[in-house]
Amino acid sequence: FNGLCSLEFVRYSFREPKYTVEECIERGMTYEVPVKITVRLITFDVDEATGVQSVRDIKEQDVFLGSLPLMTRDGVFVINGTGRVVVNQLQRSPGLFYTHDNGKSHASGKRLYSARIIPVRGSWLDFEFDIKDILYVRIDRRRKLPVTTLLKALGYNSEELLREFYKVDTVRVKDGKYSLAFKPETFIGQRLTMDLVDPQSGEVLGKEGRKISKALAARIGKAGIKFVDIDPQYLLGRFLACDLVAPQSDEVIGRCNEALTETMLKAIEEAKIPEFELLFIDGVSVSESFRKTVAIDKVASTEEALVEIYRRLRPSSPPTPEIAAAFFEKLFFTPATYDLSEVGRYKINAKLNLDTPIDQRTLTKEDIIKSVKYLVRLKDELKEGDDIDHLGNRRVRTVGELVENQYRMGLVRMERAIKERMSLQEVETMMPHDLINPKPVTAAIKEFFGTSQLSQFMDQTNPLSEVTHKRRLSALGPGGLSRERAGFEVRDVHPTHYGRICPVETPEGPNIGLIVSLATYARVNPYGFIETPYRRVENRKVSEEVKYLSALQEQNQVIAPAQVTLKNHMIVDDNLIARQDGEVVIVPFDQVTMMDVAPNQLVSVAASLIPFLENDDANRALMGSNMQRQAVPLMKPESPLVGTGVEKYVARDSGACLLGEGDGEVVDVDANRIVVRYDEPGTAGFDTGIAIYHLMKYRKTNQNTCFNQKPLVMPGERVTKGLVLADGPSTEMGELALGKNVTIAFMPWRGYNYEDSILINERLLKEDTFTSVHVEIFETLARDTKLGKEDITRDIPNVGDEALRNLDDSGIVRIGAEVKAGDMLVGKVTPKGETMLSPEEKLLRAIFGEKAGDVKDSSLRVPPGVEGVVIDAKVFSRKGVDRDERALMIEEMEIERLNRDMEDELKSLKKGVRQAMSAVLVGRTAKNEIKDKKDRILLKLGKKLTAKVIEQVEFDKLRGLDFSERRKYEDEIDAIYSRYQNQAQQIRDRYQGIVERMEKGDDLQPGVVKMVKIYIATKRKLSVGDKMAGRHGNKGVVSRLLPEEDMPFFADGSTVDLVLNPLGVPSRMNVGQVLECHLGIAARRLGEQIQQLAEKQAVKEVRKRFQEIYSKEEFKLLTEGLSDEQLIELGRRYGHGVHV
Repeated sequence: FNGLCSLEFVRYSFREPKYTVEECIERGMTYEVPVKITVRLITFDVDEATGVQSVRDIKEQDVFLGSLPLMTRDGVFVINGTGRVVVNQLQRSPGLFYTHDNGKSHASGKRLYSARIIPVRGSWLDFEFDIKDILYVRIDRRRKLPVTTLLKALGYNSEELLREFYKVDTVRVKDGKYSLAFKPETFIGQRLTMDLVDPQSGEVLGKEGRKISKALAARIGKAGIKFVDIDPQYLLGRFLACDLVAPQSDEVIGRCNEALTETMLKAIEEAKIPEFELLFIDGVSVSESFRKTVAIDKVASTEEALVEIYRRLRPSSPPTPEIAAAFFEKLFFTPATYDLSEVGRYKINAKLNLDTPIDQRTLTKEDIIKSVKYLVRLKDELKEGDDIDHLGNRRVRTVGELVENQYRMGLVRMERAIKERMSLQEVETMMPHDLINPKPVTAAIKEFFGTSQLSQFMDQTNPLSEVTHKRRLSALGPGGLSRERAGFEVRDVHPTHYGRICPVETPEGPNIGLIVSLATYARVNPYGFIETPYRRVENRKVSEEVKYLSALQEQNQVIAPAQVTLKNHMIVDDNLIARQDGEVVIVPFDQVTMMDVAPNQLVSVAASLIPFLENDDANRALMGSNMQRQAVPLMKPESPLVGTGVEKYVARDSGACLLGEGDGEVVDVDANRIVVRYDEPGTAGFDTGIAIYHLMKYRKTNQNTCFNQKPLVMPGERVTKGLVLADGPSTEMGELALGKNVTIAFMPWRGYNYEDSILINERLLKEDTFTSVHVEIFETLARDTKLGKEDITRDIPNVGDEALRNLDDSGIVRIGAEVKAGDMLVGKVTPKGETMLSPEEKLLRAIFGEKAGDVKDSSLRVPPGVEGVVIDAKVFSRKGVDRDERALMIEEMEIERLNRDMEDELKSLKKGVRQAMSAVLVGRTAKNEIKDKKDRILLKLGKKLTAKVIEQVEFDKLRGLDFSERRKYEDEIDAIYSRYQNQAQQIRDRYQGIVERMEKGDDLQPGVVKMVKIYIATKRKLSVGDKMAGRHGNKGVVSRLLPEEDMPFFADGSTVDLVLNPLGVPSRMNVGQVLECHLGIAARRLGEQIQQLAEKQAVKEVRKRFQEIYSKEEFKLLTEGLSDEQLIELGRRYGHGVHV
């Protein structure tokens, strides 16, 4: 900068995050990683005489450049303690697009064509025709200019432009006769103005007035005729391709683009001009729109054009030619300010048949002139433009790209500030950190994650809502559409959505079609286009090879549906219903090139959870898929009897369930953690081969629902990779379980199910069928005020023992206490200023002295409407502040937990050492007696060592065992113990680091001494007014809880659980719910039959029933591979119904 110094970037690095994800959630902090950059400041000496630079000094320094929020393993950002999701944006792809208004802009109904070049970063370029067929350009949607002004700014003049856009006819003048150079492309379709005679044979090839056909043109060419005589009247009104100048006098007869007149013809004959050129414009294949544009353009030279463009875009500042030229260069041709991206360059190359390198990310002269030519040709040929809703023209901007754009904006602001400082400060004494202020960068990132329309508070009601939120695509947001301006076309389902965007799942209301979901198997490619998988088909044979295709690649493919009948991977039918270019066609088998991978490829995850989806009306399916996301996790989850098979994948991929990371064995299980030893060391990070999983216990979610994990494995059990170790919220045995399997009657009941009301059996309430747990957090801060510090204490003025009954000595509520509205959770007193004392206060002060009057009660109490059990309390104290008993007790418990984990890791490490030593020692002869802990002899002198003996030797004595050939193995033993000591030290250091960080104290807001968080769990039972829904959009409100004895009942006397209105089915056309009921009742009855047989220990019958139900090949293992005891146990489990 300014020739005296330059600041260069060398490298960047990330440090470790200060807190873990869980700690950030507890403390209300952001999970982020500090960014450190190394920069080099070079100062120069400049020779004033020659202007030559020489390096005076180089300083290199590490500078902190703020922090960058990190995405967790679940695809979430933790910002200020809450989970946020950055929604992917669906926007128009960069590149070149041609459209027309369909005659809507003007009363005449004439189509007005336009083109637009959209970069990722930089100015938009619009070309558009007006009603008079004049072509204009707009830069950044400003006032329009004739397109020729832009082209002249690129260095063209009027004559070059006309020759670029039009063919030229050469006219020869000889002895007052005019003839036209013969070019088949301009002659075909024209009429002869005079008889055409073959000069060699004298034969008349064509009579006057005859239209020149392709055959006649061929004959003329064959006859070798170079010029065709024409009537001069035919030339009148045609336009000159260049200036006509008399050779002797230099007098200008006619200007370029001027119409030829009789006066001009006379002047040509008089000046004896042998040849001149005219533009070929026939008004049919070529229109005169571009010529008109050239005619109206007042700009004559490149300099004028550049100044005119500058004036339009910067009206306030007067330009000089140099400033205008630099401004125009910066506008489209400088990588710092203009970026098409690789996608944009690829699309422009494809559209205009260019072979510009893909890394040329700015515009070129050729891009602009060819795009204008294409637009003129499109208008002249009245062709259709591009379909902007085609998924080949829309791309997804993922989180990385959105954050990158924000980061760039922050860096640009920082660059400006650095340049300013460089010009103001003394260069010699400067250090890099004096110049760099990271605030603009961190502010840009904070602003994006905190306030951007695309950074949203995560919908965490249940695992499905979490998955759906992360797979959401939005057309709204910065750089996208706005609700008000979006028309029907953008919102509509497009043929290219098939397998890419779900046609069902979208919100109702103003956002319909603007916010959509990614289809089940879809993925986003590196360029941001959505791809969907297909199986390759060649001559009837369907291969196992899966190929992902984008919407553009899918064109011209003939795609068969997944339901096609196959036999040995061969298509059976001769004619198939298939899709080609968005149309449904019937084709012979040999034309099919691709095949869908699955029937649910079409829809999103939520929609694929709906059984009998094909029997539901689309509007109801939409409601069904949206309402599944609103299901609160129940206390007793139950997976659906009638499922679609997608449930287990949602539970697994949502991160709600805990999955095994490899093959191994469960070492230890309790309610809070699972310890697994994996067969392959390194799976869990250390060579211990052990992984300790801490389960989520009563975690509060963003929607105040409760996420809780329960172990499914037992100690000693073998696990495999991907096996579910623990169930999460709304999951049962690793399957998504959003609701309950209940029996339903479709019948009216005394008006209680009028207008979608639902009648409920009171038994569901007693059995806690639809009871859910909700967690709320209440926090209080003890601040350092002007009058003194606030104190968290049990000693509160004017409060009786009854109110303090749940508080411990530190003034914090005890865990397990049942609290209701108004109960005290944390006792806190605040110093108050000197005020006039009331008589009561005077009395108190007289009795108790000064203490009682100078503080007021500011305790945390349970707010109205909340009732529940205290499940946790967390105390955070500022560094250097003495901790109370409760904080120390919490810390002790945490350290105890960490020590337990550390001991488990060390124990596993020692086991690994034993195994390694066993490989060395087994079979060797002992040179001493070997004893165990109790001094019992394990092995006598001279006997051979066995694995059993090595297992019983004390670990500390293992290394010192003396055996034959010990010297030979000394190095190997040393290596084993050296590795053990290194790893043991690493483990101890890691845990010690965590403990030290805990003991240091917490980072709290300025002025806050202590923060206490109380977690209260509330049980919510089903009550009148609650909303209930099925998976088919059949929603309703609970109208009455009816005693069991009054409910409608079956023949065996068992009562139904819900009574729904039968009128809710025909008009809504969601017949899927009726089919689900049929299949559900069959599943329930089959389960009851199997359970009865299992109770009777009838093994043969149970096996037979299972074989009848699960007749498919893949279920043979279930029926044949189980022992009799296992089969009976399985039969008992199926009492509530068989899963279908």
